[in-house]
Amino acid sequence: MEIDPRRSRELGMGRPISRRDFFDGVAMAAGAAALSGLAGCGLGANLGRIGTDDLEVPYAVRFPPTLTGLQGNTPAALSVPHALRDDRFWQYAGTPRATGETYDLVVVGGGISGVSAAFEWQRLNPGARILILDNHDEIGGHARRNEFTHRSRRGPLIGCGGSQSIEAPSVWTEEGKALLDQLGVEVHRFEEYYDQELYSGLDMSDSVMCDRESFAAEKLVRLTDDLTPEQLADQLPIADQAKTDLITLYEDPPDYLEGMSRKQKQEQLASLTYSRYLLDVAKVHPDVERFCRTMSNDEWAYDTTTFGAIDAWGSARGWNYPGFKGLGLDNDKPSRYNSPTMIKEWGAEDPYIYHFPEGNQALVRMMVGRMIPGFASATDMDAITTASYDYGRLDLSTNKVRFRLASPVVSVANDGAPESATSATVGYFDGHTIRTVRAGAVIMACWNMMIPYLMPELPSEQRAALRQAVKMPMLYAMVQLRDWKAWHTAGVDRVRWTGAYWCVSKLDHPVSMPGYDFPRSPDEPATVHMIATPAKGGMAPAQGAVAGRHALIRTPFAHMEYTIRDQLTRLLGSAGFDPERDIEAITVNRWGHGYAPEYCRPWNAFYPDGPFPAETARRQFGRIAIANSDSVPAASADAAIAAGHRAVSELMAL
Repeated sequence: MEIDPRRSRELGMGRPISRRDFFDGVAMAAGAAALSGLAGCGLGANLGRIGTDDLEVPYAVRFPPTLTGLQGNTPAALSVPHALRDDRFWQYAGTPRATGETYDLVVVGGGISGVSAAFEWQRLNPGARILILDNHDEIGGHARRNEFTHRSRRGPLIGCGGSQSIEAPSVWTEEGKALLDQLGVEVHRFEEYYDQELYSGLDMSDSVMCDRESFAAEKLVRLTDDLTPEQLADQLPIADQAKTDLITLYEDPPDYLEGMSRKQKQEQLASLTYSRYLLDVAKVHPDVERFCRTMSNDEWAYDTTTFGAIDAWGSARGWNYPGFKGLGLDNDKPSRYNSPTMIKEWGAEDPYIYHFPEGNQALVRMMVGRMIPGFASATDMDAITTASYDYGRLDLSTNKVRFRLASPVVSVANDGAPESATSATVGYFDGHTIRTVRAGAVIMACWNMMIPYLMPELPSEQRAALRQAVKMPMLYAMVQLRDWKAWHTAGVDRVRWTGAYWCVSKLDHPVSMPGYDFPRSPDEPATVHMIATPAKGGMAPAQGAVAGRHALIRTPFAHMEYTIRDQLTRLLGSAGFDPERDIEAITVNRWGHGYAPEYCRPWNAFYPDGPFPAETARRQFGRIAIANSDSVPAASADAAIAAGHRAVSELMAL
């Protein structure tokens, strides 16, 4: 979408709100300019201490959750990794300087996997000295917290900018369940904290926006409980034949694979995407496929031109993924071709309510607060959201556990042959100089695809497998509104868009915690969560991720803001929404490397029988073990936790 200057003024782009814009580090010129670009991206230039015992500077008073504009994978966080990737770092970086620091464990990556690994290591070794290094300016990696202030509220509005929920806790990994127990997170209490009837009690519902990017006319349709397929089809701006086909898909689809056995049907579904199933097997009108295309974006970060038909069958419920009822397949158990998480969660009936206001960063803050004295004023489930935090405590030399932000790791190596080494050396860039620390053990809880650039001595087979750990790009925007009266008037709380830039717009999860009240009245200020999935469709997830990320990295914040304002106005303008008046702040959490895509059909022919690239990629290498959700792979918090615990167990066995 091109930015129209006149439309920009109408949308309030000129209004002073909390926003920032950046040029990405990937655009830095080579040569000397590259190093000067790197020198401005470290913690010394951003928000804190350089982090060595002999060169400590106090934190500037900046609380990361309150930062607006572009957050997440910012240019500052990406410039060093991109310089390493593009082979333009070492020729200008200078000679590494040893800090003299020695740790029992160094963790590379401060997300859920890395922090849970450090937490488990300390549990097993209470006196251990641990250093966590991360390239971002905030703890938690993808588990990021966003805060907004409003004069009418006693405290801030809190939302999540990444890892959202404790999803399906009844089938979490044993490591994940054990961590929740250690932290005192009693998930059943969310039944009280999460108001499951707030929006429905105000006659608000889920909805779909048939947008002008997909259809000739734009139409919002509320998916109310009493809506019938005929009523839905009648409201959609689609061809008459498409309406007939859609009604058939929902109400009484035939057996499109008649004559095949159960096994043959599942094999056929495993060979197709859902879009191809609709077009080539069910032979519906193209408007039907366009209507369904974004059904998978929110959960999988890619659309149905990539999403497998076998997983669409496994996910079919409500208004999502129609067209399978006539196949006669037994829904009591999954297919062996379903994705791993789908198999794990098959039959789990946990409601989607296990959600802290800040998402899963609450878990990270509980762990960090218990490992680092003075960081958090409280670390229990009920108080973590409203606790106060002192980022100046994260990297004190007196700490047993230290957390060093904006310190991208640039090298990791065993000290000697991997089979006999008793220590390793880790190098990181502090914004000015490469500094090194020694460690008895190292856990690589960073993006796995970066590990070959940090550890070139790995076996070639393992480097090749690690490079296959390509993550899906995601955008999570949090928009502070003056109130949410227009949403109430429109009668919607969540909207799926069929083809616009942002595929989901929804009012934030209605969860209150002790001392924190979610805005229950439409007259109160609120936050809106918007999701965009830049991956290109029609190709394998990894290929689509790369293509989408290339486009994302060139997309300025101004374009993101413009599309946010434009879509909210198209959605709510007739209900009284005024973007210039009603939008008070915008934070876009850019995750160019977001979800870890699972092995899936039809794209991974080796699935489900193996061998799996991740098994080769995550092999221990001397004193160095590999974690992160990439090493599973799965885009879930409990998978990240399990990977961290596995890495700890491997190193403990040495």
